[in-house]
Amino acid sequence: MERIKHFGRTTFSSLKIRNYRLYFIGQIVSLSGTWMQTVALGWLVLELTHSGTALGIVVALQFIPILILGPWGGLVADRYNKRTILYITQTAFGLLTLGVSILIFSGFVTITVLYLFALLFGIVRLFDNPARQTFVSQLVDTSNLKNAVSLNATVNNLARAVGPSIAGILIAGIGISFCFLFNALTYVVTIITLWYMQGDELHEMVPKKKGKGELREGFHYVMATPVIRDTLIMMAFIGTFVFEFQVSLPIFAQQVFHGDAKSYALLLATMGAGSVLGGLFAAGRHKVAPHHLIFFMAAFGISLLGVSVMPTLSLAAFGMFVVGFFSINVTSLGNTILQLESKPEMRGRVMALWGMAMLGSTPIGGPIIGFIGEFAGGRWGVATGGIVAILTALGAAIALLRKSREEQVIPHSVEYRSDEASIKSIKIP
Repeated sequence: MERIKHFGRTTFSSLKIRNYRLYFIGQIVSLSGTWMQTVALGWLVLELTHSGTALGIVVALQFIPILILGPWGGLVADRYNKRTILYITQTAFGLLTLGVSILIFSGFVTITVLYLFALLFGIVRLFDNPARQTFVSQLVDTSNLKNAVSLNATVNNLARAVGPSIAGILIAGIGISFCFLFNALTYVVTIITLWYMQGDELHEMVPKKKGKGELREGFHYVMATPVIRDTLIMMAFIGTFVFEFQVSLPIFAQQVFHGDAKSYALLLATMGAGSVLGGLFAAGRHKVAPHHLIFFMAAFGISLLGVSVMPTLSLAAFGMFVVGFFSINVTSLGNTILQLESKPEMRGRVMALWGMAMLGSTPIGGPIIGFIGEFAGGRWGVATGGIVAILTALGAAIALLRKSREEQVIPHSVEYRSDEASIKSIKIP
């Protein structure tokens, strides 16, 4: 019993903080709506075009702004009040989503409209993502940051379990447009929770003043910090080819199992359920290290390969539960390492590069996975992600092993006598 109490105290410690608790509630509602929209948008594209490549393009357009302009989004997050940025971005998301809902309901939606919506959504996300990621560090103190980041990731995957399930019911019952309408309403909840936060309890930094070379400064900082640099490189590979589930899973459900929107929703929902369990495990972890990230990345890839060969939808759904458990540990570990290793004044730019690695890479990976799924088969679309995850983990493990060998130095000074017979002291590098 005492162990259970201790687990609860450590796993949910950040929820004792009022501002974070409000943010947590708002994110559960808002992200559930976002995942409803994800299912609805993907299935709508397939209904309109029957093309995996078109689906890949729609997904890619949502992230092209982050790929091209990601560092500027981080610079804005570092320079301006993050709460104000979130007010603006959440309002913009709501208006865009409401507009698409109306067009779908009235019968005027076309693939061109969806392309435009995806691009505009991506422009707003350019500023929303780094502000939302770094806003967490203003809601809690340093001792609770790791826990808050892990719980934040858990929220996203709890929403992935809830949102697609509701989307499948709505699409089958009253239509796709209501998924977008519901999502528009969830942004109102987020705005209300932001409003009720106590400003004097935020751990705000003085906004960075405008200066020359800030973007270059951010890149130099990342390149000069090996842990941050190497983590971002690993996550770029994962973001490009593995986290393309908005493309790979609809094709997998439709081609392999001849399913409908509910089949796609089932795969996402079970992945979300596994991610919730994995997120709670991550939130209770006290230590983070690069070798933990490598282990979970390898397990993530192996589980994806397992899903790709499953003979039935039910077994594939179970496999996605396992995928979810490992995937949340990969993202929460990567996110936590970056936030803990970053200087506060650099955190916005570092997390913007995280956004480029995880989201901005989608314009490259999305169409590739869509093309593979359309022409090589849905199983290969999923399997490709698993292969890349395993290879990335293997490469990182080799690099870490090589680095550890290089760091096996003599830990004390070594004395030697020079030709002048003087005694000097050196440290072996």
